[in-house]
Amino acid sequence: MKFTLKDYQDEAVADVLTNFKKAAKRWHEDQDKHAFSLTATTGAGKTVMAAAVFEALIHGDDTFDFEPDPGAVVIWFSDDPSLNEQSRFRLLEASDRLSISDLVVVQNTFNRDKLEAGKIYFLNTQKLSKSSLLVRGHDPDEDGIEKSGQLAMMPDLRSFTIWDTIQNTIEDSKLTLYLVLDEAHRGMRASGSSNNSGERPTIVRRLINGSGAVPGIPIVWGISATVERFNDAIAGMQDRATLPNVVVDSSKVQASGLLKDTIILDVPSEMGQFDTVLVRRGTDKLKEITGAWRAYAEQQDDADIVLPMMVLQVPNSPDHNEIGRVLDAIYERWPELQEDAVAHVFGEHSSQQFGGYSVPYISPERVQESTWVRVLIAKDAISTGWDCPRAEVMVSFRPAKDRTHITQLLGRMVRTPLARRIPGNERLNAVDCLLPFFDEKSVKDVAQALMSGGDGGEELPGRRVLVNPEEMKPNTNIPEKVWDKLLSLPSQSLPKRQARPVKRLTSLAHELSADGLLPEAGKMAHAEMHKVLNGARERYKEEITNARKAVLTVEGRSLRADFGSREMSFDDFLEAADYAVIEDAYRKAGRVISPDLATTYSDFLARTEGDPDELEESLVEAHATVAALGLVPEVRDYLETEAEKLAIQWLTKYRIEIKGLSDDRQEVYRQIREWSADPLDVDLARPTSWMQPTTIREADGSEKLLPCYEKHLLCSDDGLFPEHFTSSWEVDVLQTELQRDGVVAWFRNPSRASHDSLGVTYEDGVETRVLRPDFIFFSQYEDGTVVADIVDPHGTQFSDAIPKLKGLARYAEVYGSVFRRVDAVAKIGDTFRVLDLKEPMVRSAVESATSIKELYESGAANDYS
Repeated sequence: MKFTLKDYQDEAVADVLTNFKKAAKRWHEDQDKHAFSLTATTGAGKTVMAAAVFEALIHGDDTFDFEPDPGAVVIWFSDDPSLNEQSRFRLLEASDRLSISDLVVVQNTFNRDKLEAGKIYFLNTQKLSKSSLLVRGHDPDEDGIEKSGQLAMMPDLRSFTIWDTIQNTIEDSKLTLYLVLDEAHRGMRASGSSNNSGERPTIVRRLINGSGAVPGIPIVWGISATVERFNDAIAGMQDRATLPNVVVDSSKVQASGLLKDTIILDVPSEMGQFDTVLVRRGTDKLKEITGAWRAYAEQQDDADIVLPMMVLQVPNSPDHNEIGRVLDAIYERWPELQEDAVAHVFGEHSSQQFGGYSVPYISPERVQESTWVRVLIAKDAISTGWDCPRAEVMVSFRPAKDRTHITQLLGRMVRTPLARRIPGNERLNAVDCLLPFFDEKSVKDVAQALMSGGDGGEELPGRRVLVNPEEMKPNTNIPEKVWDKLLSLPSQSLPKRQARPVKRLTSLAHELSADGLLPEAGKMAHAEMHKVLNGARERYKEEITNARKAVLTVEGRSLRADFGSREMSFDDFLEAADYAVIEDAYRKAGRVISPDLATTYSDFLARTEGDPDELEESLVEAHATVAALGLVPEVRDYLETEAEKLAIQWLTKYRIEIKGLSDDRQEVYRQIREWSADPLDVDLARPTSWMQPTTIREADGSEKLLPCYEKHLLCSDDGLFPEHFTSSWEVDVLQTELQRDGVVAWFRNPSRASHDSLGVTYEDGVETRVLRPDFIFFSQYEDGTVVADIVDPHGTQFSDAIPKLKGLARYAEVYGSVFRRVDAVAKIGDTFRVLDLKEPMVRSAVESATSIKELYESGAANDYS
């Protein structure tokens, strides 16, 4: 893969491959057909996950311990040719083992008796409709099909219809046909549905269930953000078993940084015609975000400047002259905008005249790469399957009743342009939507839909939808020493699953070498691991010797039959293993100690322990030794322990140098840190821009200004920070702390997984999670020293209250010297109580606690004042 998979993507790919392995085995053994789905919120990278699956399916993958299926054939099916083309492009973009010849678009000229192993074929509904040349002659009611024993000539000199090709592929015992349904929920309506032509559901169901002589496709994988309809349909099919559905945790998707954290909705605060007003405001936002991206690129010394785009969403029957007036308003507000910076994606597929502007058509899948497009005019045809990360502003001329169309399109605009979160800059992690025909009451439905990803489903933790917010900038009254203290505070992150220490070390070495921090780090890492493996050979000498014998010999039993006495007996035999057997064992060992390390260690052994005149024979001997190492579990444990030690040593040694790199490069090292089996410290980013709501809507529909507070690290132009506290405890704690002598600043620690949020890990059953303490306060002594206090109003009503408290206590034990106080505050009855987690006695009480209420009522806690 060209991309490093996120942890949730790794997990999903592993689960899909497990299902594929089971389904293929059961199909070839018992002709059992299977289906399952993968569901992930919009923007989770479903096509990237599919690319990793196809690489493993066709070529095998050591990371997932997956053997290739030599007969694998994939049909990628959707109802939209342009969506197929975009998916094909993304697969090529993500994969370094799938070539363009492996991805075959089935055209009307396609004519094969069966599909070819190792290929992915792209089909769409139109290609299987009755009018398509690919199927002409297949329908028994048409000419060109066998009747009364006579075989008529197929039309168009075609030997096979696509249905014949599919049938022949399924019936070939050497092949395994996999059907991937993109946007699977759209193909599972009952036949004859009025929502479509009535033909597509029939086509998809015929692919799944079979029709006439054509059997159903053996293995079906449905991919969508909302797969309930697909799952329900599959469950109702009697001759198809289901495998466990793969469900991607939406909180992990939002935490990954692939999706924008904040969606800003701008609506008029009064009734009236405000379309041109908000168009001008949208243009200002486009100019502003363009400048912000340019400044960020200059700061990072990055040549790849993001060129953001505005989407103008119009009704399905738009007034072309009205669109012309909108373009007039845009150019009046931004005269420097290029004349040819506008395009449209209307179904007409031809240039359109909007007032005095002739605007060309562009296909949706080309918009992202066509950076000359800065204003895109769209209806609702691109609301599914299309996305454009650089689309950062949308002005919708849809009325309030069209909120579904708005949320669907806006849901396609939530990917982050650089596929990562910009540290500390919420303005660059946001998308703006201006709704001139909405009022604040009707926009609430839009906000609720967007909180669940725009496609329905569970809420996305960490995403915020803000109505008419204001931008908060760094407070100029805060001493620079406070900022330095904030950035020195240790933060923890979740470990990445399926991380192999040797792979982690190798990746780290590659990055350190690429950045010039440790030249030839890769060679150094492997040299150190060669020493470790040599040590393992001494430490586990007897086990490795026995394993080597097992590699070099093949055990078996032969049957001896005496026809005279009619007696049979089995004789054991031993034969020397041939080259193929040794290489197979060597390849399996490579999965244990990593393929790259297996290769370099074999070369090392051949050079240092082999005969220089017999290098080929020496290499075979070395492969046998490596194969034996892979059979001894203790070797793997020892190797991974030492690899982890070296990785931590290098990450610690070069920590300061890494912090001096660009955000993009720092993000790479952050991911490598998170590959650890244990939580590791990560550096906090300096916050530079936050978007904050300034009002709250009451139950009666009225608007009320939020209370504002002084001394926050970020603030509006008047030096104040607006905040809506959901608990009165938080307000009481904040007011108490701000009244203390020496307090110069405070920080409302973000509750989402952003780079400027301090995280503390805790164990909740078998899961490792992250809590984010509410407040950090900063005080300055007379000598100028700045100290930091964590004060966390700790809710007692939640089931994870004790696990969170234990996590915070362990954090205080390790990092207590960095803070003056680490306090957990709770209200018991009418009294606030505090646990001073820097005290060993208090931490001991927390560790043994079973009741949060009893803990705060015990002598371990004191009254808070």
